[in-house]
Order: sequence, then C-alpha cells, then structure tokens
Amino acid sequence: QVQLVESGGGLVQAGGSLRLSCAASGRTFSSCVMGWFRQAPGKEREFVATISRSGATTLYADSVKGRFTISRDNAKNMVYLQMNSLKPEDTAVYFCAARRIYYSGNYYYTAANEYEYWGQGTQVTVSS
Repeated sequence: QVQLVESGGGLVQAGGSLRLSCAASGRTFSSCVMGWFRQAPGKEREFVATISRSGATTLYADSVKGRFTISRDNAKNMVYLQMNSLKPEDTAVYFCAARRIYYSGNYYYTAANEYEYWGQGTQVTVSS
C-alpha cells in the first residue's frame, strides 16, 4: 500500500508560482512511477506530468511544458510540482498518483488508469 498526501495548493494571481508537494508513505516509494494530474470543474481528469523511479526521465503535458517542473526526492519519499507562470486555465484540483514497478526498465505513464494509488487532491486557483 502507498498513501499519498498532497499539499501546497492555494490562490495565486496569474503569472505567479506555486510548489505542490506529495508525501508518500511506505518503503516502496523508490519503486513507484509518480505522476501529477488535475481536474477542473466539469472536466475529465487530465495528465500534467510524470517522473520515472530514478527521476531521470520526466514527461509533461503540452499545456504545461516549459512552465511546470516535476521532481522527486526518494530519500524523503516526496514528489514535487513546481508551477511557474500560472494561468487561469491552470485552475483545478491537482492529484498525485503512484504506480509500483518491480522490474527493471525506465517507465513512466501518462494515463490515469495506469496508476494504482491516488492522493485526495489539493486545490489550485489562479485569478486573472
């Protein structure tokens, strides 16, 4: 089992920055591919970013590329999402997700149904 708790959301003006954090429980964090997703009211959950187990590989949605940065600290069981140049359309509930991988290889996932564990979400609101 992996439990995920997000924090760091809030209200920010357009052009501002926020850093989201996701704390993971358990001793299997370094075996987990991690991802960030978001869901705006009335919309489906969408992929934001993913990071491989070692942190060597990252992938971003086109809508956030160049503005958001995903990172992880395996020693602290943490994954982060640094969000810069925020826009009103970034307003959503942001979720952290994890999938355990126990075989070798460089893996990352962009589909929500590929993840096993989810946090409760943290609200990000960007005002214009």
